Amino acid sequence: MFLIDNILLSPLNGLIWLGNKIDEMYVKEISDEGRVMENLMALQLQFELDEITETEYSAREKDILAQLEAIRKMKEEER
Repeated sequence: MFLIDNILLSPLNGLIWLGNKIDEMYVKEISDEGRVMENLMALQLQFELDEITETEYSAREKDILAQLEAIRKMKEEER
């Protein structure tokens, strides 16, 4: 009986495993300070090359810095 259960539930177990891996990757991606810093540097470069206005720069910089602060706060809470 257990063999049949394992065979029948293996697709579901595979989906659960895949969902867990995607969740791990998502958490790793959103908590990567290096990626956020790269975004900030890219934003500064766009501003210096006059590709965006100062208003756009300020708004996007505020969002990026908020992301960075949230990441740092989350890492601090984990300790």
